[in-house]
Amino acid sequence: MPTAWERDLAKARAGLERWLRAKLSGAGELRLSELSAPQASGFSNETLLFDLDWTEGGRRRSESLVVRIQPTGFAVFPEYDMRVQFDSMRLLGAAGIPVPRVLWLEAEDTRVFGAPFYVMAKVEGRAASDRPLYTQEGWLKELPPADQARVWWGGIESMAAIHNLDWRALGFGFVDKPELGRSGLDQQLAYYQRYLRWAARGKPQPTAEAAWQWLQENKPRDEPDSLVWGDARIGNILFEPNGTKVQAVLDWEMVTHGNGEEDLAWAIFLDRHHSEGIGLPRLPGFPSYEETIARYEELTGRKTRWQKFYSVFAGFRFAVIMSRIAQQMVHYGVMPADSTFETNNTVTQLLAKDLGLPAPS
Repeated sequence: MPTAWERDLAKARAGLERWLRAKLSGAGELRLSELSAPQASGFSNETLLFDLDWTEGGRRRSESLVVRIQPTGFAVFPEYDMRVQFDSMRLLGAAGIPVPRVLWLEAEDTRVFGAPFYVMAKVEGRAASDRPLYTQEGWLKELPPADQARVWWGGIESMAAIHNLDWRALGFGFVDKPELGRSGLDQQLAYYQRYLRWAARGKPQPTAEAAWQWLQENKPRDEPDSLVWGDARIGNILFEPNGTKVQAVLDWEMVTHGNGEEDLAWAIFLDRHHSEGIGLPRLPGFPSYEETIARYEELTGRKTRWQKFYSVFAGFRFAVIMSRIAQQMVHYGVMPADSTFETNNTVTQLLAKDLGLPAPS
């Protein structure tokens, strides 16, 4: 199946237009712009952008939209559930969390794109880049330090607001997977253990396996239970096109429940990776991690007790994901088949450092 960069966009546009005409049966003069893929499209779900124009009730209407498609090529994650992403944004929006407005979910008919997909309203804004990293170049690096601080705090405040929600009362019961374990953490550990086995394909993963053993020996007990964003990082937030206010919180494919410290540690580990992990300084305006933890505690009213554990868990999760991304790049010819990047990369190097292990080789 085609990847985002191989898809026939003209053919996809024709199929999407037919699908939209059925969804907007009362609309007239419906016109769909050319489809385009954002330059910074990620390694997981495929994203396409387009503009839609139509008449309704005698009035001309238009809207910029985004379609997110379940991967049809070399998948990074063992499984995908577009309904979970769609329903998460629907419920979060109703609870006052800034997320894109979701419009339609197509979970059954795969004729349009060859996979399930959903359509949401486009939010105008800018995100911190992963390619190139925001510590290397881009709008965030060029901001004055005071504005960089506002961006960082916007991410932490958004995270805390999510953790302060009553997720069960809001209808997020679908993120609970009791068949995987009793607590949210038990469920996460079971999921990533299975993920590691799937990604490893029987090959040794020394750093990830050492981290897994450490996690088993240091697992927390009696934790708070909240909604967990899963991919809580500065790159998954849209900020004002010319400002620092949060416009939308993105990417809900890793949503789960458990201790909100998991998100906090993930955000910190990713920022460390994008600076310390590649030999660059943090952005000068970003508050220290100690200040970040203190602010998070203030916003949630809860003391953080397990940041060491969740930092290792973040590194472990990222290492497993990175191994699969490495395989994806070999699959598509971006890297040579004999590359050691799967087990020796900036993520495993940082994780090994945190665990006091020899650097991967």
